[in-house]
Amino acid sequence: MIPEYVQALRELVGSDHLLWLPGVNMVVHDSSCGRVLLHRRSDTGEWSLLSGILNPGEDPAVGAVREVLEETGVHVVPERLVGVTVSPRITHPNGDLAQYLEVLFLCRPREAGARPRVNDDESLAVDWFATDALPDMRPYVADRIAMAVESGSQPTWFTPAGG
Repeated sequence: MIPEYVQALRELVGSDHLLWLPGVNMVVHDSSCGRVLLHRRSDTGEWSLLSGILNPGEDPAVGAVREVLEETGVHVVPERLVGVTVSPRITHPNGDLAQYLEVLFLCRPREAGARPRVNDDESLAVDWFATDALPDMRPYVADRIAMAVESGSQPTWFTPAGG
């Protein structure tokens, strides 16, 4: 779902102007059984991380919890900030051009054995996958899952200045 403030911006600038937007990506990891929660996106049909656009003034961790709940019905607890990245430029199926500042969180389900469901129109399916048996996905998505699950107490990842 496109947030109202983004719709209002699009009415002013159109679809072909790049919008720079704040977003969150969540690796929801159930460490008790080594699974991650993914969704099959309705716009591309691809398996991917749960993600979303932050609302104006919304704290990124609050947005992460909100987005996972909206998309899957699963309550999560953000455990740590894994990284801050920049998405590639994206042309959405409706023609909107965007690029995202992405705040990547490692989250855990609030309840063990949480059963996800398709909870909005952004997903075709949601499911848990073993970290060693992930479905086909874009390589950068798999990289972010590995970064989150394997990072332990590593510092937050970001692209160093000048590199």
